[in-house]
Amino acid sequence: MPRWVDVVLAGLGLLLISPLLLLIAAAVKLTTAGPVLFRQERVGRQGRLFMILKFRTMVIDAEKRGLKITCGGRDPRVTPVGYWLRRFKLDELPQLWNVLVGDMKFVGPRPEVPEYVRLWDEVQRVALLAMPPGITDPAALAFQDEDEVLGTHEDPERAYVEHVMPAKLAMNMEYLKARSTRSDMGLIASTVRRAVLRV
Repeated sequence: MPRWVDVVLAGLGLLLISPLLLLIAAAVKLTTAGPVLFRQERVGRQGRLFMILKFRTMVIDAEKRGLKITCGGRDPRVTPVGYWLRRFKLDELPQLWNVLVGDMKFVGPRPEVPEYVRLWDEVQRVALLAMPPGITDPAALAFQDEDEVLGTHEDPERAYVEHVMPAKLAMNMEYLKARSTRSDMGLIASTVRRAVLRV
């Protein structure tokens, strides 16, 4: 989609859901110690680093207490409020700001942390970093319950690196070959529907 469409939709989205954002922010602040927002360094277009925004769903210093990935219900770092925010993808809503300022688009490969991007091959880096990352992509829909899946493995990070990440990369590489404005709009609609209805 053109940049101006992303700007308009992100701006309108932030305005329309501002009461919900305030409600979530209050729930996070009142139930756990620490900031409302979680910021993490991710790799954007052409390898540029930026800070992705999410509502905080884990305890303070969670990254120092475990892996870069989350492992569903068995991860003790996830807060009670955070569990529900993650379940319905509400923790991702602050990324509308990332879209508004140009760090991300609505549709594009989900941004990874630098450690995992270094594991991509050259073809994947050239193709997937040629465009801004997005809030949603085909792999995000296919692996909607990724946290729960990884939680079933004895070594979640190894499972992610050896199985989940390659599958996600393959899906996004395939999508880039035939993407269009129509397919992007379809992905947005499917993402919203699955977040709300969990189907």
